Amino acid sequence: MKGAPGRPAFRSVPALPAAGAALLLALAPVAAPVAPAAYGAPTVSAAADARVDGGLDAAADALSKGPVYVDPRARQQLPSNEADALASDIDEAGKPVFVAVLPANSDYPPATLFEDLRTRVGIRGVYAVQLGDRFDARADGSVLSRESVRHLVGAAQRAHPGDATAQLKDFVAQAERQARDGTPDSWDGNGVSTGALVGLGALVVLGAGGAYTVYRRAKRRREAEEQAALDALRVVVDEDITAYGEELDRLDFRPGEPGADDPMRADYAQALDAYENAKQTMAQARHPQDVRKVTEVLEGGRFALATLAARREGRPLPERRPPCFFDPRHGPSVAEKPWAPPGGAERMVPVCAADQARLADGQEPMTRTVRTPYGEDRPYWDAGPVYTPWVGGYYGMLGGGLLPGLFLGTMLGSSMTGPGAYGWGDGAYFGDGGGGDYSGGDFSSGDFGGGFGDGGGFGGDGGGFGGGFGD
Repeated sequence: MKGAPGRPAFRSVPALPAAGAALLLALAPVAAPVAPAAYGAPTVSAAADARVDGGLDAAADALSKGPVYVDPRARQQLPSNEADALASDIDEAGKPVFVAVLPANSDYPPATLFEDLRTRVGIRGVYAVQLGDRFDARADGSVLSRESVRHLVGAAQRAHPGDATAQLKDFVAQAERQARDGTPDSWDGNGVSTGALVGLGALVVLGAGGAYTVYRRAKRRREAEEQAALDALRVVVDEDITAYGEELDRLDFRPGEPGADDPMRADYAQALDAYENAKQTMAQARHPQDVRKVTEVLEGGRFALATLAARREGRPLPERRPPCFFDPRHGPSVAEKPWAPPGGAERMVPVCAADQARLADGQEPMTRTVRTPYGEDRPYWDAGPVYTPWVGGYYGMLGGGLLPGLFLGTMLGSSMTGPGAYGWGDGAYFGDGGGGDYSGGDFSSGDFGGGFGDGGGFGGDGGGFGGGFGD
């Protein structure tokens, strides 16, 4: 772990000028009765004031203020110096990882523990829980995929059999590396209890500079995230544009060739315009959500090519349908076929003629893979929320109601919430599904499903929040 024992596990209050420091000392008698929050949240003193024996509400309140909560009755499981180091490490990583160390008793019902905790905290992130002598975890799919959670939990359990605390620490260390960036705003500047802040009301003006520092840091982080997302999208879109240009060349249509008529020439002109517009729009893209317009143009161009091909060959004109689900470069779909992601529910997806034939022969479809932030090549629907605007342009004709259902149970589907999802409207490129964002009870039950203990090799559908701890 990077953190050293004894280091404060919260983002400290910004340093004050000398005059402010003098005023702080003068007000010390007011602030003294309430101690600063331990582990980045009031895990012992303030939580105990609210409820001596801890409880779910105390845990949720603490986690909304900092990354680690230890129930007073479970302090022997994770001593304060280790909890401080763990919280400090999470804070430095800048990842929305929430840790709760709880006693196994009726205050924390295993069957609904993850779902209830996630609902009360209300913040998107990774939730790692030690319940008595057992460990498990869940996460919002837009922060860390279900498959990743399941693998990390299983690896930690196998590496430290029978040692739930070691499993917890191992999991957190790995989740910090893989989870999406973003910590709750409520963690920023935390470290002084509510009672102390009442006594320090005279320092509001002095603290404004610190608040602005926090704002600037968050803004720079968001800009860096957007640039990284745009860079990743640019690679994929450039591949799409290149493939589209090659398809234009293979068509080998000449407006003056024998048999060419005005409708054919109009289709060809539309296809050519789409190629030029896509290149120009991508070159001018400054934000990830700008990519939606590019793939929207390419989708229209491919339909124009399919229409032109049908006219030249004397076939019936195609109807306007979504692109092939498995790879939009395959062009418009011709049918709908049943498909399910690993461990997910079956649904009907649009497929091209080639993939329809492959499925009929019992073969795997030709799936589009893209690079994840961790250097892996994965199917685009499991490569992260960064690809939501790319998908939004290709499948936007389905509308905001049907599109999320198409990707239900995938990492991409988990991020398709909120008005800004998949490049819609003026929201962020990942919609409202970013790590550390407040969502209240609006989250996927699939992301928090299964009983406690089902997260990494106990036979459940871990990675989700709905369902119990150990069922």
